[in-house]
Amino acid sequence: MVDDFLKLSAAQTVTASAVSTNTVDLGTSRDLGPGERLMVQFTVDQTVTAAGAGTVTFQVISSAAAALTSPTILAQTDAIGKAELTAGRKPIVVTIDRAALISAQALGQRYIGVQYTIGTGPLTAGQFTAYIVHGAQDVNKNYASGFSVT
Repeated sequence: MVDDFLKLSAAQTVTASAVSTNTVDLGTSRDLGPGERLMVQFTVDQTVTAAGAGTVTFQVISSAAAALTSPTILAQTDAIGKAELTAGRKPIVVTIDRAALISAQALGQRYIGVQYTIGTGPLTAGQFTAYIVHGAQDVNKNYASGFSVT
């Protein structure tokens, strides 16, 4: 289950480096599971294409500004090539380091978001959704119904 208030991107089209369309404001008494491990889960909603060898680095960032300007990177993936970024693939999960989050808040960085950093771009297509989650979700598992109708 995901919480809509913890949604950072919703099928956001990304062709050049960009920050998420949504943020979570830690200054409005948000309880993001103190003592719990938090993650950001990214799903690929539209297969990434590029004229060249496009890559995407998925980053969890914090900022003092709601527009996520001058961000601090809290956690990130390695650059992931376009061949691996196909619609419906297994979600990409980035763990938020609790110590890094606390340090960022101490510096007045109350907004959490994500940044999509494009390497060898631009991309010609690609859409991503990102949520802060308590545990990684495997949304792509389908099971047989186990019954038949006669």
